[in-house]
Amino acid sequence: MSINEELLEIKTYTGAGYMPLIDYDTWRVALMRWCDDYLPHNITTMACHDETDEVFVLLHGRCILFIGEGQADGITKIHAQEMKPSYLYNVKRGVWHSHTFDEDALVLIVENRDTTDRNSRLVDLSDNKRRQIVELTDTMWGR
Repeated sequence: MSINEELLEIKTYTGAGYMPLIDYDTWRVALMRWCDDYLPHNITTMACHDETDEVFVLLHGRCILFIGEGQADGITKIHAQEMKPSYLYNVKRGVWHSHTFDEDALVLIVENRDTTDRNSRLVDLSDNKRRQIVELTDTMWGR
């Protein structure tokens, strides 16, 4: 017998990529899984959110969080942080970021419910920065 959804809401996601699962008041919880777009050689942009921080939690698998320094006219430096399960990674408002995953990765995301294209930006990565993401991944994951 299941519990009435007015008392307990249960959600999951087994597909690829990003999927918001619970929106409540001003916040949202989503899951993100591996997909081809997140392969290091397919990362062509970084995103930033102008009005909110965004929290990532690796539940299992492997994930590298890329943090970019720079402005909308280009990323000047990329940092790579291998995420550890159960640690919270809070990407600050206005900070460029992206990820790469292994096929088993599952990441929990907590963000403002109104985080959309309206208050978020993308910046194209130069060929040099795209190569750097591949090289950072290869170095960190011993490829």
